[in-house]
Amino acid sequence: MTVQASIKLVQVSIKCVTPSYKMNNSLEINYIKKCLVLIETRLNWGASDDWTSYDFEKLSEVIQERTGVTLSITTLKRLWGKLKYDNIPATTTLNTLAKFAGYEDWREFKQQVQPGGIEIPPQKSKPRRKWMYGLLGLLPLLLVLYLALLSNRKSATTINKADYTFSSNKTVTEGVPNSVIFSYDATAAGEDSVFITQTWDRRRKVRVPANEKAYSAIYYMPGYFRAKLIVGDQIVKEHDLMISSGGWLALIEQKSDVPLYFKKEEFQKNSGVVVSEALLSAYQIPLQPSPPVLRIYNVQDLGIKNDHFTFETTLKSGYDLGTAACQRVEVLILCKSDVFIIPLSAKGCVGDLSLVAAGVAVQSSKADLSKFGCDLDQWVKVKVEAKDKRVRFFVNGEEAYALTFPNAPTDIVGVQYRFSGTGAVKDTRFMKDKRVIDL
Repeated sequence: MTVQASIKLVQVSIKCVTPSYKMNNSLEINYIKKCLVLIETRLNWGASDDWTSYDFEKLSEVIQERTGVTLSITTLKRLWGKLKYDNIPATTTLNTLAKFAGYEDWREFKQQVQPGGIEIPPQKSKPRRKWMYGLLGLLPLLLVLYLALLSNRKSATTINKADYTFSSNKTVTEGVPNSVIFSYDATAAGEDSVFITQTWDRRRKVRVPANEKAYSAIYYMPGYFRAKLIVGDQIVKEHDLMISSGGWLALIEQKSDVPLYFKKEEFQKNSGVVVSEALLSAYQIPLQPSPPVLRIYNVQDLGIKNDHFTFETTLKSGYDLGTAACQRVEVLILCKSDVFIIPLSAKGCVGDLSLVAAGVAVQSSKADLSKFGCDLDQWVKVKVEAKDKRVRFFVNGEEAYALTFPNAPTDIVGVQYRFSGTGAVKDTRFMKDKRVIDL
């Protein structure tokens, strides 16, 4: 590890906002904090205090791709202190974090990481050199040096945000894939680094030349994003960016960034949206040993806020063989920088559900979510009523849960469904008072 790399590690550590845990085992807490910092360093998505639900959704996907284990968005939010949680994570969760960070398991991570600092895991093919420990011991000195240099730099350079411009244009009005052309003027940055990034996916954070004027990116899934122009580590300009779905959209997740899209005439029926076994078979998509992740979207500007609305939909899974026995379904009400997640499953699988609503998460391990269990081979009616941040969830006409969410009200921008294998949706609408929006 070079001195420059050590300084970079210190810099990342300074930017990281450490989650607050109320746990008894302080040593274990310390190891968890160090592992989270190391993960942030490897991701290079920026400070975690800026992460939104979209970031944690993407992180869950990346962890699953690299480790083969799925950590829910709720679990990740608890780990990073976005949701209140007073217990030490399960061993499976810790092993997955350690593996994602580059270690064999949690035990090896704790053996390799010194109590006083974070240590980058060694490459398996190369022996660790003793001089690396010496450099790590210099981190406190490098920290002091870095802060001094940063102070001098900040005093010498003042960023005037009015000197910068940043805007974007979509190549198509709606639908995906959709390319976005970002126009910017960052000539005032001088020798500072200039980046363009979108909130939910820090892999899209790219360095752009300060003397250029345009950068292009492709969006493969719809949603609401906030594009940012960053100079050094300071956001100088940002704006909202909506990638609508162009009506109903059905796709299968792939390991690559590009999903498999179905044609509208293949899935859009008079009764609603249907992705059947026959359609999957036509695309040679196997249902075993593990069913594919089916996503159904309808993303658009609805003009309704999440503190006062009614949502209704009817759905069914229809596939319960093999590893899909639990028929897990999630209904997501998408908001600007926020989300509601309504879980459904077979009645025998309600012991592992998580309900999320704009900053609050409810786990079945600590609450009765049994009424979200239902027969998903049949049509299931889901209803959500929100007024003054008080939200009631209904399944087949019966109240399944009620809560009050803490986050500030924000606009609703659509809905997403997640099925394992097949899925069907109909009779979906949003309402506010006498206004009805049928999707």
